[in-house]
Amino acid sequence: MKIALAVVGVVVALMLLLALLVGGSYIGSKNEMVRKNEAIKQAWSQVDVVLQRRADLIPNLVATVQGYAAHEQKVFGDIANARAGLLNAKTPADKIAANGQLDGAIGRLLLIVENYPNLKADQNFMALQDELAGSENRIAVERRRYNEAIQDYNTFIGLFPNSIFAGWAGFQRNNDYFAASESARQAPKVDFSTPKQ
Repeated sequence: MKIALAVVGVVVALMLLLALLVGGSYIGSKNEMVRKNEAIKQAWSQVDVVLQRRADLIPNLVATVQGYAAHEQKVFGDIANARAGLLNAKTPADKIAANGQLDGAIGRLLLIVENYPNLKADQNFMALQDELAGSENRIAVERRRYNEAIQDYNTFIGLFPNSIFAGWAGFQRNNDYFAASESARQAPKVDFSTPKQ
């Protein structure tokens, strides 16, 4: 009888120890998932700030180009629509898609500039173009940081036993990565015909 009680006592003690280990591991993993999820939100807010900065520069850039290339209305309309889509997007996935459209529209605008040598020499345009280039560099840096935060989070919740704990705690994989837009994958068309004055 004493041996049976001792065996039951050892089994109960082992089960309690196991429960404590699993519980402690779960709590530690859940806390780390929360930290990594917040890092994604912080990285996204930085992306959002630089996207907004670029969106604020675009009307000035378009106004400057319009003075030289008034007949290029389709491109100006595409930029206005893409910018509105970016400003009205609510979720990271929507903003990423809208940003891809804006990238393509800006690329078409910059191709137009090649046809207007006087515009390329305009001081206001040059200053705006420098500002836009700086914004594009900041966007690239923040996109990379955001993608790294998502990758870190996804890797963490995919590892065992975190994958089990993630399911219990309601954490799911985040696939809102920034990727190159389709327009970025196409080579720009350069026109070497006589430039317009």
